[in-house]
Amino acid sequence: MSDPKPTVVPIDGAALLDEVEAFHRRFNIFPREAAYVAVVLWDAHAHLIDCFETTPRIAFLSPEPGSGKSRALEIVEILTPRPVTTVSASANGLYRLVGAPEGLPTVLFDEVDTIFGPKAGPDEALRGFLNAGYRRSGGALRCVGDGSNQTAQIFPSYCAVAMAGLGSLPDTVLTRSVIVRMRKRAPNEKVEPYRQRVHEQQGHALRDRLAKWADRVREQVSGAWPAMPEGVTDRPADVWEPLLAVADAAGGDWPARARTACLELVAAAKDNDESSTGVRLLTDLRDHVFCGADRMSTAVILECLLRMDEAPWGDLDDKPLNSRTLARLLGQYVTPGNKPIKPRGIRTASGTPKGYYAEDLADAWERYCPPPLLKSATAATSATPQVSGGEPVADTATAIRHTHAEGATPLFPVAG
Repeated sequence: MSDPKPTVVPIDGAALLDEVEAFHRRFNIFPREAAYVAVVLWDAHAHLIDCFETTPRIAFLSPEPGSGKSRALEIVEILTPRPVTTVSASANGLYRLVGAPEGLPTVLFDEVDTIFGPKAGPDEALRGFLNAGYRRSGGALRCVGDGSNQTAQIFPSYCAVAMAGLGSLPDTVLTRSVIVRMRKRAPNEKVEPYRQRVHEQQGHALRDRLAKWADRVREQVSGAWPAMPEGVTDRPADVWEPLLAVADAAGGDWPARARTACLELVAAAKDNDESSTGVRLLTDLRDHVFCGADRMSTAVILECLLRMDEAPWGDLDDKPLNSRTLARLLGQYVTPGNKPIKPRGIRTASGTPKGYYAEDLADAWERYCPPPLLKSATAATSATPQVSGGEPVADTATAIRHTHAEGATPLFPVAG
């Protein structure tokens, strides 16, 4: 008589993720509840990385040392498969690590600011590894062999990557990442002291259970098309799709928590986004300078921008925004006629100063800027100098505040 097949004990995915979250909370103080959700889902997704087309990076960033970034990375390390922690690595070494027969590693970069920070030299090869490895199809084409016997070979780079560092990261890395902005603990925020020889074993037990659960839901996750929260599209959707698939497989309250966290962290990333000075400039021009006018001299534009509170224009690369930098920033975008935006002459009673036309900026405004805030016409016209018919642009700063370009008419109706 054959032995009966062993009974497969089901694993409650939601309860397991709850335990992983509780483990993080023992040692990590994250700035918002959504961060705990994202980090737990990221830990679990690393065990299922072969199921996805993309793998989001997770980045623990802070403006100052002593904010718990390295500790967060340590806890992630003991919960993820085949972790490799480094503070310095070559792109070639990482490509070979990913292609090793042992399986895909989880790469953890501590002190990543030493690689990409303002004091670091450019490392385009390493940046290329991080960017290419975000998508399964990414890789590097290299020649291998000696002399005339060389052949071309593609080295894969797809693997899970977590990072911790001061400041920020290159734009191309940030947009592929779930960002957790760490901060120093307040006096009333307490965590349990981490002791590796004690707590590593506890973390590894959770890691092994995550691996077993992952094996049981692998088929379900591989065929998943998780519903995205409204408004999450393009790159943020790519970043969050694996995490939402994990949450759906776990069940319980994780699907709802994951989507709430997704919306919160995507919005927070946009609020903290300093990556595009050009988009900020376009938005400020539309909402705080032109405000419906059809043209504006460079002098008026600069005065308006430099007077804006909490805007970067008074200290852009350690100096105020000037006409040359303004032209360089706007020249990255094109007019509706697909030509670079450039200053043009504006006819006035006292001459033809250089300036910009709203019709040249309209296409860039529509493509790159968030929807404009709703304002009353009175509020808009009282906030900044406007351009209206028959009034010249004066040369003095005092006159600029009270006069407008000759012959110009508002793009939008202004209450009289």
